[in-house]
Parts: sequence; structure tokens; C-alpha cells
Amino acid sequence: MTDTERLDRLRLIRTENVGPITFHRLIEQYGSAAAALDALPDLAKRGGRAKPLRILSKADAEREMQANRRFGARLLCAGEPDYPEPLAAVDDAPPVISVMGHAHLLRRRAVAIVGARNASLNGKKFAESLARDLGAAGLLVVSGLARGIDTAAHTGALAGGTAAVLAGGIDVVYPPENEQLYRDIVAQGAVVAESPIGTQPQARHFPRRNRVISGLSLGVLVVEAALRSGSLITARMALEQGREVMAVPGSPLDPRCHGTNNLLRQGATLVERAEDVLQAIETMRPPAVREREADLFSAARAAEPGEADLAKARSLVLENLGPSPVTIDELVRGCQLSAPVVLTVVLELELAGRVQRLPGHQVSLA
Repeated sequence: MTDTERLDRLRLIRTENVGPITFHRLIEQYGSAAAALDALPDLAKRGGRAKPLRILSKADAEREMQANRRFGARLLCAGEPDYPEPLAAVDDAPPVISVMGHAHLLRRRAVAIVGARNASLNGKKFAESLARDLGAAGLLVVSGLARGIDTAAHTGALAGGTAAVLAGGIDVVYPPENEQLYRDIVAQGAVVAESPIGTQPQARHFPRRNRVISGLSLGVLVVEAALRSGSLITARMALEQGREVMAVPGSPLDPRCHGTNNLLRQGATLVERAEDVLQAIETMRPPAVREREADLFSAARAAEPGEADLAKARSLVLENLGPSPVTIDELVRGCQLSAPVVLTVVLELELAGRVQRLPGHQVSLA
């Protein structure tokens, strides 16, 4: 990938109202990030936006790239050879990630270990021991650098291979007490971040971080989790991505085990030792990259629906949308329009800030 294309892709994903799915849709439609950037103002205007769309300038994109280089991080774009293939197969794969440490480790078969931040001593000991055994078996252990189970998993797998996925920028360690662990992972493993360098983690960043943890992995193992735990979000995302979901059973008297026990009740694989994990993923292979186009870098521009068709469709699409999410397929059937027309109208509305995309190919009014 040329430096110019990488710069344009960074500008595109940093543009207001452009999320990962919209980014990939724009690349499919226009063939390159430069062509998509040129089309954005008109698309947003057609969707009903009055104010100009905030598009990251070339100067700001260059500053972000330089900041990454100065910090020692590498920017990887989806479609580049070193971009992790399992993650690239996810529909909302991050178009750009920052990587510190040994990026080649991300090519390994990987398993995620996640769980409670306020984990029990036994839970942390089990996670550390299990991660050590999985690392020794040649697996990359992925987690989120959080307190509790995440910290134990990284510590156990440090010698064998571990990757930490951050909710903020690649240079922001959270929680701060994991500064030394972060440095150790950079030295021996890999650190991955989707957010721009310097970004302080906020609550809304963690679910996005969780989809990257599961996306890098063949399966997700939950060691301890309450019923309303972020770890269960990771497990749900793993299920949506076609990954294996595994859980460690715990005492029914401990609220930190209610979530994991419920996962087992719903059919998750029960794990008591490393061999259980290895057996669960034995026949699994990294998901194939979905065919967004024949060539991510020089895709031919897809035929755009005519303005007459789009004009008729806009009011119909808005009429069928509401605050409750619906899938794109349901929207196509409900409107009785062609998929290209509906997708283009949804793209216009999203860029205008009137529609939001949600997990599971769903959309709703913003």
C-alpha cells in the first residue's frame, strides 16, 4: 500500500460519522479512499446534512502518522499483508490499527482470556496458569490489559506470547498500575489500539475494544464474570463473529461466577484445564477474509444507483426506520427496493448523522 493511500485511509476513518462498516462500504463503492473522500460532502448533503462534514485534513493525518512513528508504533491498514487475517474477516474490522512490539505474533492462532476486574485470588491464579499453558502450546493469548483476569492472563502468557488490546490510544496505559506490564508486553508480545494516539479511554471505547479482542481470536474464554459484565459483551461478540465461546465454572454463591455459569447453561464449552481449550479449537482455522472486493487497493468503482431511484427511496427508507434497530435485510424487504439503493440511502443518512449502525448489520434512527 502506498503512503498516499494509507494517509487517505486514515483521513477517511477519522472523518465525522464514518465508522468501520461505513468505511468498508465507501471503499467498495468508490474503489479508493481518495475517491471516497471526494464523494463525502455530496453524500452527506444528499442525506440531509446542512453543516459541512468534518474531514480530517492531510496535515492532521500526517501529524498522527508522525506521532505514531516517534512513539515506535506502526500503523497497519486492513488489506495489508501484516494486518491480522482473523480480524480482517470481521464485518466491522478496524480499518486502521496501531501496533507496538512484535506484530508477527498476531499471525499466530490466538485465544482470548477475559474476566472480572475484581476477580478472586483463585480466579486470577487459574487464569495465569491456564494462559501459561496455552502460551507453551504455541497459542497467542489475547486480553485487554484490565485489572483482574486480564492482568493475570497477560502475566501468565508473557513468555509464550500475549497481545494486549487497548481501549484508548497506543500510548495510553489503562489502568495506570499496569505500566510495567504494558512495557513487558511491548518488549515480548504485541500491543494493539484502534483509537488515535493520545486518546484517553472512555466507557464507549470498551465495547469497540472488546470486538477486536474476539476478532483476533479463534475463541474467547471467560474465567469470572458477573451477569452484567463487559466480559459477556466480548463473549456475545465472539458468538456473532463465529468464534468459540468457553467458560470456567464457578461457585453459585459468588456473584462473579453468575455470568460464566449462565454462559455454560447456554451452551458454552466448559473449561477446567488448557487441554479443554485446545480441544475446543482443534479443528478451527482463522476465518477467511470476507470478499469486500477483488482487490482492496484498486477495486473498480461499483455502479451507483441513479438519482431518480434514490430520490424515490429516501422518504421510504426514513419511513421504515425508527429508534428500534432493524437489520439491513429487513429494511430492504420492508421497502421493497433493491439492496444497492437501500445501502446507498443508508450511507447518505449515516454521513448526515441521521442514522446509526449497530452490531449485527442493524441500523436505527440516530
